[in-house]
Amino acid sequence: MNLVRPYGDTTGDGMVQLSFTLPIEHSKVAEGAAVQLANKMGMDPALVVHAKPMGEGFTFFVVYGRVNHLVDPSTVEVVERDYPLLTPKEANAAIKRSLRRRLVVVGGCIGTDAHTVGIDAILNIKGFAGEKGLEYYRELKVVNLGAQVSVPQLVEAAREEKADAVLVSQVVTQRDAHLLNTREMSAAFREAYPAAKRPLLVVGGPRFDETMADELGVDRVFTRGTTPGEVASFIVHRLTSPRPGTSQEKAS
Repeated sequence: MNLVRPYGDTTGDGMVQLSFTLPIEHSKVAEGAAVQLANKMGMDPALVVHAKPMGEGFTFFVVYGRVNHLVDPSTVEVVERDYPLLTPKEANAAIKRSLRRRLVVVGGCIGTDAHTVGIDAILNIKGFAGEKGLEYYRELKVVNLGAQVSVPQLVEAAREEKADAVLVSQVVTQRDAHLLNTREMSAAFREAYPAAKRPLLVVGGPRFDETMADELGVDRVFTRGTTPGEVASFIVHRLTSPRPGTSQEKAS
């Protein structure tokens, strides 16, 4: 068993840093409340190292302190990559060999989400992290619907374009909007398509939990730091190596 403890100034000292906002005007009482909260969360001692008013009636805090908790990495559950990373050339060859037509990807931000940076980083040719976006792939047809796309509009676009895969980015997370929107989206596609014809459903955003794909009704969840190559490799792998219950090749 390899238990580990947080590291701050020296190995194993248990020191952590925590940030949060309290709905209270900045004052000594507010700082005391922040320390009290940190204590109740298991930080002892706890020290307010930063406090800043955040508009009327709110204060942002950064608290530094010690915790006694240990973690066991052997019990951590993660989603390991179960597909090979392909170069654009390899992905194009796989599509051409297996589908004998271009693979169609439709993407956008659903609901009221107007943050297109994430979806653009994956789809646009300029890409992200030194990798070209999906528009760069010769055998991919990419349709970027942009921001604030309603679920019915997304389903209709997928039908019209005969999409093989649908990519949805969600950045707005207040009141779990990203989870609600994703569930609504997956339910709509299951209602609109026979199981064998449904496009591959992929969602991504900084606040998603990658282990929630089944719960959300999608085929894959990507989190922060995902690159275009990872997304392209997943889509190509799944659609050129069909498994039971996944999208099958559509007639061109």
